[in-house]
Formats: sequence, structure tokens, C-alpha cells
Amino acid sequence: MKENNLTFRCKNYILFTTKWGEYMSRPDILKQVRTRIEHAAPGDIFIPADFSDLGEARKIAMCLSRLLEEGTLEKVKRGVYMKPRFSQLLNRPVPPREDAVAKAIARNYGWTIVPCGDTALNMLGLSTQIPAVWLYVSDGPYKTYETDGIRFQFKHTDRKNELNSVSEPTALLIQALRALGRDSIDSQTIFFLSRKLSATEKRQILQESRYITAWIYEAIKAICGGVES
Repeated sequence: MKENNLTFRCKNYILFTTKWGEYMSRPDILKQVRTRIEHAAPGDIFIPADFSDLGEARKIAMCLSRLLEEGTLEKVKRGVYMKPRFSQLLNRPVPPREDAVAKAIARNYGWTIVPCGDTALNMLGLSTQIPAVWLYVSDGPYKTYETDGIRFQFKHTDRKNELNSVSEPTALLIQALRALGRDSIDSQTIFFLSRKLSATEKRQILQESRYITAWIYEAIKAICGGVES
């Protein structure tokens, strides 16, 4: 009996020390999440999936809630967070960048998006007017979101070759040209866009846009010099 009791106590001790060692060896998830945010730039946007490599979803949610309470993060909308950004010039907090919020929403749902319409024109400097609605084409469903008075609209497109098969600069240029329309692309527009692109970007855009709508490709050839090298 004594031997059995001793064996039982030893087994319990081994079990206790093993579990305590496992507990002590677990990474501090909160510390890791906080460190990742500290290394980000002010105004950067996060979603829970950005930390999925650090732990399970429930624990990440608890960490984000804790960081919200202590002011390390700000809540933009449900499931979207921002590292606070403060303007010394304006002496006040700065709201999140609209395009960064749109990309975070898309990332949260696994969509690929590209600015279109007035949003694309504004982002390329072809329009100085701030969009009333931040508009994007998407391979996801039609959706509209609003946060802090800013509306985001995602429009489904079947033109996957203008979305998933090209880089972001190419996709943005395609959407801007589509927003302008064939008859509104003049020599001044071509010159303006050409000056914004490096030689490397022009070669990439020419290569990637060969199989898109013909009149858009003709405009891109004019913008990029017309000859691939």
C-alpha cells in the first residue's frame, strides 16, 4: 500500500511539474500582439486574422479587447482596429486612412479589391475631389459599410483579369481609365499619368494589361511609351 501511495504521489508530482512547465513555456500572446502593434506605424489598421499565427481566435480577441482598454488600439468598426495616430500640427488625433480601412474590411472577408470610379481618380491625382463614397470593385459580394460618417461601397465584378491577375498599380490605372471613359483621355491626361510612373512600373503595367479591354490597353500603351522592353 505504501508503495502504491508513493507511486501515486510521484505520478501526481510528475503530472504537476509537466503541466506547470508547459504553462510556463507558453508564449505570452498579449506581449507578442502588443509588440507587433508597437512596431507598426501610427494609423496602421489591423484585423484579428493579422495575429492568427500567435494563437487561437478566442485568445486573440481577448488580447485586442485588453489593448483597446489600455489605448494601444482604437476601434474603427467591428473587427477593425487602428494604432492611434496623432497630428502635432493639428494637435488632435487623426482618423484612419479611408483606403486602409477598405483594405482591412476586404482582408477580413478574403476579398480582392481595387479602387474604382471617383476613388480611383482621386488616388491617382486625376481629381482633387474627396469621394462622397469610397468605391471599390471586388471579387466578393455587393456590400456597403459606414463608419464615422464615411461610406464604403464594394461592387462585385466579373472582370477577374482586371482584378486578380494584375498588380495593384496596374489594377488602379485600369480602373481610373475606365472611370474617365474613352473620350475623356486626352494628351494632357496621358502626359500626367506617364510622369507618375517609373520605367519599371511602365514595363510591368504593359506586360500585365495585354489582355484587357482593347481601348484601355491602347491608352496604357500611350501612357507607358507603347513598346515593351
